[in-house]
Amino acid sequence: MRRLNAPFALAILAAAVLTGCATSSLDMAPERPDQPWQPQTDATGAIVPGRPASGASPQGYTLPANSVLAAVPPPPALDDAHAYGLPELIDLAESANPLTRIAWNDARNAALAAGIAKSAYLPQLSAAALGQYTGFHDANTTAFGNSSASASGHGATAVLALQWLLFDFGGRAARVEAASQISVIANVGFTAAHQQVIFDVSVAFYTYQAARARLTTTRHGLDNADAILTAARSRYRHGVGTVIEVAQATQNRAQAKLALVEAQGAESNGYLTLISAMGISPLSKPKIAEMQAHALPKEVNDSVDRIVSSAIAQRPDVVSAYAAERVNLARVKVAESEFMPKIFVSATGAYNKGSSSISAVPAVGQQLPTVNLSGGHYGGSVIVGVTIPIYDGGFRSAVLAQARNDADSASTRLARSREGAVRQIVAAQNALQTSLSANAAANELLAAAQTTYAAAFGAYRHGVGSITDALLAQNQLLAARNADTDSYSGALSAAAALALASGSIDSMSKLSE
Repeated sequence: MRRLNAPFALAILAAAVLTGCATSSLDMAPERPDQPWQPQTDATGAIVPGRPASGASPQGYTLPANSVLAAVPPPPALDDAHAYGLPELIDLAESANPLTRIAWNDARNAALAAGIAKSAYLPQLSAAALGQYTGFHDANTTAFGNSSASASGHGATAVLALQWLLFDFGGRAARVEAASQISVIANVGFTAAHQQVIFDVSVAFYTYQAARARLTTTRHGLDNADAILTAARSRYRHGVGTVIEVAQATQNRAQAKLALVEAQGAESNGYLTLISAMGISPLSKPKIAEMQAHALPKEVNDSVDRIVSSAIAQRPDVVSAYAAERVNLARVKVAESEFMPKIFVSATGAYNKGSSSISAVPAVGQQLPTVNLSGGHYGGSVIVGVTIPIYDGGFRSAVLAQARNDADSASTRLARSREGAVRQIVAAQNALQTSLSANAAANELLAAAQTTYAAAFGAYRHGVGSITDALLAQNQLLAARNADTDSYSGALSAAAALALASGSIDSMSKLSE
């Protein structure tokens, strides 16, 4: 049997070891599908990558606590004695909400990408330093005996290389244009993020104010229920009432108490929703100012045509779609420039010191290699050249076709975004008009319900009316007050939705002043 030589056996052993390393990491995963994973942890409780902890007590399907993650970010500094209005809440949200900071970082990264694209106009200069050692040994066996020869050499090489693209038929300009338009898109996204935060905080503020008003309404309803119960008991004591009347009034009071509890829960939830919309810590407890109620118009003052004409030019999605179209048109120019020659200048300078010689120093970055260095030798070259693409198997043609398809899709998206903007504006305008009409009707309903309740309760208390009429009037008054509150909040929210759809949401905070 033929013996394997040492290099071949070493190669087989190395391959076997590497194959084993590829599957050995399976021990980092859970051992069984039906048993908890027991990870290793450091002193803080952070999970350390590696094999499961051996001998650890079972923890079930609960991860170890990481003390570093247990630290809750402190809430923003707030004045506990100050009641914050909507404009102040919006200012706080814009500075504290993580979405605005993420959008800001995205815009900065896009601006840096535009700067990177512009750097293609500048020359590229790079340096490299290499140390070499070469050794040679040869042994021969002949009929006349054995002979051997050895040689070695060492040295150091320093290389400085420059390359500068002088002309590329508009390829770099198109890349800069595309990167600049992407920066515009990111900046528009930054503005859109702020508009969305303003809208979310405004709607949450109006909803919370409605929940707060509902709480006040249910308190009034409980007071009215108490008054009816007191009257029923008084009539019963004077022999003109019945036990059924007292029972009905007691039931009505219990329902009013339940409504109060539910309203308190809704008010707490509305407060938490407002804090969440602001993006601050849920542990923050800012005091919210009462919103001053004012009369709303019965109809939208501006026509939908005027709103659409002014909104199309400033909606973030339309502006972004327009910039995206310009990005793709610039990419078409980039693809077209790849069919054209490129003129460049390249220069290298090298110094080799020592007794070694090398046939070539590998290219540094995109620079050309330096060749034929031996002994103590200075070398250098300056090349002005032209590269002309001839054949690449259709690669450039396919890239150009993709770029043109993307440009066509971008134009279609722009047209679609305009149509979508018009639909959203019309729908938001209709919703606002409906909300204003509902608020006007609710105002009339509330006035009538107050009159009806006063008359029904007065009649019952003086013995000329029935408790059924008094209870019905009291419940209808409660419903009318809630309808008035909800329609008012709904109208403000609809106005905010129309402002967001028209790209002018930043002016909505004035509604609450």
